Amino acid sequence: MHELGIVFHIMDSLESVAKENSLSAISSVTVEVGEVSTVIPDYLTDCWAWAIKKKELLQQCELVIETIHAVTHCDGCGKDYDTVAHGRICPNCGSEKTWLITGNEINIKEITVPEES
Repeated sequence: MHELGIVFHIMDSLESVAKENSLSAISSVTVEVGEVSTVIPDYLTDCWAWAIKKKELLQQCELVIETIHAVTHCDGCGKDYDTVAHGRICPNCGSEKTWLITGNEINIKEITVPEES
């Protein structure tokens, strides 16, 4: 399960941001996960719930997951198509000269901090 490693990496990144900005808490982090990244969102959420209990900075931090649609480009005909629906072979021309444009990434998109009272 590589989701735990991803969670630890996200937590390390959040701790660095908190230190650089003198933050005592983070409310939420939005993570973009590609459709074909091999990350299972439910596993990521479960690992997050377990791991944040160990860091005071993140104990109230919500993990928000957004999916990045997987799109493949065909060098044979120059068209883009839905990767999940069609795989590696272009549905337009049958070419195997294709490459993934988006959908394999894992990015921290947004970090939210509590409003000061």
